[in-house]
Amino acid sequence: MSKVQIAGERLHQIILAPVVSEKSTRLSEMPLEKQYVFKVLRDSRKPEIKRAVELMFNVKVQDVRTLNVKGKTKRFGRSEGVRSDWKKAYVTLAEGQQIDLLAAAAA
Repeated sequence: MSKVQIAGERLHQIILAPVVSEKSTRLSEMPLEKQYVFKVLRDSRKPEIKRAVELMFNVKVQDVRTLNVKGKTKRFGRSEGVRSDWKKAYVTLAEGQQIDLLAAAAA
């Protein structure tokens, strides 16, 4: 396999899921700042996330901000457990660009 194929396969694995919350929905609906929030691999970097979003959704990405989310401590009866840490990416699209997450999920 060539280096380009490996990079292309990795790009398809970087974005795990969109984050659906009140805040992320509000950010995606703002007319001036089209921001979308994705759960991504913990070892992914900003340039990789940018290329993955551009490849998967055929849009132009202007900016990527990342954030490491610490897992919460949860109790299950008497025993205590910890949810896994994960990484979140805020992706800002260029002006005039838009992602339809419902259509992308159906495809």
